[in-house]
Amino acid sequence: MLAMPSGIPACPDTARQHRLAAQLADMIPGAATIRVTLTDPKQAWPHPHAIAKDAAGNAIELSRTTARVAARWVLRVWPDADWSRPHTFDLAAAALTRSDLVAAVGRGR
Repeated sequence: MLAMPSGIPACPDTARQHRLAAQLADMIPGAATIRVTLTDPKQAWPHPHAIAKDAAGNAIELSRTTARVAARWVLRVWPDADWSRPHTFDLAAAALTRSDLVAAVGRGR
């Protein structure tokens, strides 16, 4: 695939992102967003971790395995993202944004 001068592919593979959104929606019914981080609150060292929320913003209970698998899938689709910060994957838009940026927008900054 050709790349622009910035190194970003000229035609990003959005189909892969949409397939991931569909797979996660099937795996976690009712989920609207998935927050992915490398900080599992139950582990002392970095581990992929996901928190799913419905459209109303309520957390959806996930097993440890489901949380880890969902996080790994998102990490694999966006390997170049800055994973030192948490990210939120919007399943409807198949878009990934940094979670701290989403919070800042919500506060009106």
